[in-house]
Amino acid sequence: MAVKYIRVNGKMISARAGETILDAAKDANIHIPRLCHLEGVSDVAACRLCLVELETDRGSRLVPACATPVEEGMTVNTHNEKINEYRRMIIELLFAEGNHVCAVCVVNGNCELQDLAIEVGMDHSRFEYRFPVREVDLTHQIFGKDQGRCIFCTRCVRVCDEIEGAHVWDVAGRGHNLQIVSGLKQPWGNVDACTKCGKCVESCPTGSLFFKGSAVSEMQRDSGKLEFLVQARDKHEWTR
Repeated sequence: MAVKYIRVNGKMISARAGETILDAAKDANIHIPRLCHLEGVSDVAACRLCLVELETDRGSRLVPACATPVEEGMTVNTHNEKINEYRRMIIELLFAEGNHVCAVCVVNGNCELQDLAIEVGMDHSRFEYRFPVREVDLTHQIFGKDQGRCIFCTRCVRVCDEIEGAHVWDVAGRGHNLQIVSGLKQPWGNVDACTKCGKCVESCPTGSLFFKGSAVSEMQRDSGKLEFLVQARDKHEWTR
């Protein structure tokens, strides 16, 4: 497989042909913040937190690291004042757009959105909080969905489609009417296609999908299970 060399933060690193900037940076132990990216499923560049600065002959531009393939001779900056400000603004907008009250959330202390807020130095939002009125669906026998805590990363949609193959979840609406729906807007508990596998719950970066009965700060997740399942399937390493 062809090897390409790119410069990231002034350091020359190697990358395999077909890899993205995010893949190459991860292999070189260079951290790039992200939310919608999840190992084992396709990338959609929804959250834009992985924006990096790509230097070109025509000047620099921001590109999503998860969806930009490496090219020989690339020069990339993953952190600087401009990028950090963009990331902080994105996190502030996510908090202002939804109902993220950490003190009463089931994943308080184990939330990727919360962790990233700390990482980018957010201690308040400059934007007016919208406090949207969104449904809580508790019709499922095992799981619950709080749409107010959803950040529309679509991890659940992609995991259910690409790993489980059930395609329970989908995206409906646009703008402020955007929502993640189950079974063509049926209550989750009424969707016969749901296999109750819990992969969507494991993939959720916030408290939007949760196990029913979970108390505040009780939910813990291991998204590495999903990556293991994909690798085991691809390499035919199933245990019997």
